[in-house]
Amino acid sequence: MFDGTSVLVAAYDEFDRLRYANPAFRAAFFIDDDETPLWSEIMRRNHGAGRGSVIRAEDFEAWLVSTQSRRGKTGFRAYETDLVDGRWLWMTESVRGDGWMLCIASDITGMRAEDRTVRQDRDFAVKASYTDELTGVANRRFVTERIEEMLRRPPSRAGLLGCVVLLDIDHFKPINDRHGHQAGDLILRDFARRIAGMVRRSDCFGRMGGDEFLLVLPRTSIGQAVLVVERMLAVIRTARPVPDRGDIAYTFSAGLAEGRPGDTAASLYARADKALYCAKMSGRNRIYREGPEPDRPAIAQ
Repeated sequence: MFDGTSVLVAAYDEFDRLRYANPAFRAAFFIDDDETPLWSEIMRRNHGAGRGSVIRAEDFEAWLVSTQSRRGKTGFRAYETDLVDGRWLWMTESVRGDGWMLCIASDITGMRAEDRTVRQDRDFAVKASYTDELTGVANRRFVTERIEEMLRRPPSRAGLLGCVVLLDIDHFKPINDRHGHQAGDLILRDFARRIAGMVRRSDCFGRMGGDEFLLVLPRTSIGQAVLVVERMLAVIRTARPVPDRGDIAYTFSAGLAEGRPGDTAASLYARADKALYCAKMSGRNRIYREGPEPDRPAIAQ
């Protein structure tokens, strides 16, 4: 039914890989019939070729990190976007509980240009209100809303609501004092970029403030969350964020907490914060999970 329509239809899995697209969608975004690329791959290659979506950003990679920090994180989103070929699309994104997303776009090029401009300005304002200015990832407001949304959803078949993970860069103030705020900003941006590139589209990652970040993992057990953050620790330990300064390295500590019936965003955050405190007091550069025992190390260097 979708093959013969001019409406653009596509479905992405929880990792944001294209699993279905009708001919209209593939033609608009230059995707071959047998391809199943990641959304980021579609955007990167089309931007490099000067086709597909119009991206008004001087730094494409920074735009990509910022956009992915919010893409597919809510149950439904509608917005307008324009293509390099002059077409204007009305795009809707509907996300299921398992992370799969259905995208449907209609051509609205015939609508008045001034009306489109007003709506696009509105979309830009909404985006800015949910974005951390320094790092480009989601801000505290957006991430907190995702915790609340996770707790409202019915649990998975295994009874899982999900987990939150507080991530805090180790010894950040001494780094700032020793190497200057410019180096500190580079570390924050490097951390945000690396971690954002490792999360599933169904997860949410953002900056809470200062050197503290938060990861929301819906329908994920605390054991699975430990494995996710363990991989992140390994990546950050090898990072060298300041050009021409290979001696500047950094690590982070993490506190994990699993959602329970009756939880609020504040109560879940507080338990993750307590676990983070244990990680800091036990030497940093490690993961701690919540539990009845005072110390429950998940992994350390």
